[in-house]
Amino acid sequence: MRIHIATDHAGLEFSRTLLDHLTNAGHEVVDHGPVEYDALDDYPAFCINAALAVARDQAVGVRALGVVFGGSGNGEQIAANKVEGIRAALVWSMDTAILARQHNDANVISIGARQHTVEEAIRYIDAFIAEPFSGDERHVRRIAQLAEYEQTGDIAGKGVDTASAEA
Repeated sequence: MRIHIATDHAGLEFSRTLLDHLTNAGHEVVDHGPVEYDALDDYPAFCINAALAVARDQAVGVRALGVVFGGSGNGEQIAANKVEGIRAALVWSMDTAILARQHNDANVISIGARQHTVEEAIRYIDAFIAEPFSGDERHVRRIAQLAEYEQTGDIAGKGVDTASAEA
């Protein structure tokens, strides 16, 4: 599987360890940066580039997922979720890693590099990669509603307050 990774300065050392770990596990890893430490770097472009690459790969049938991380993982998740077709989940436990794939068919996860040990984060990432989407009808339906909103600004018949969005 192709795994796209991105971080900011807070996760740079971890990204090198993760790249080695995932490569040794047989994955093709694409690192979207940064390539050197800069305490003032900005994560949005790195994370958006990783998410764009996941979306492009999946659109042409390449099995791909993404992992983004920074100090807390919050901003990185927000950045990745700005890309159409990306469902990025903030992961902080084995349950959230597994459920992100199983229930939400998440294609990117975000982890706080300052919140977890490298060993914990690697366990979460391995679990995320290994877990399939359940395909349960309720989860498929909900993901389709998110995609519909992303594309149209509405979810037909679900009471989305489109008037507020237009104001």
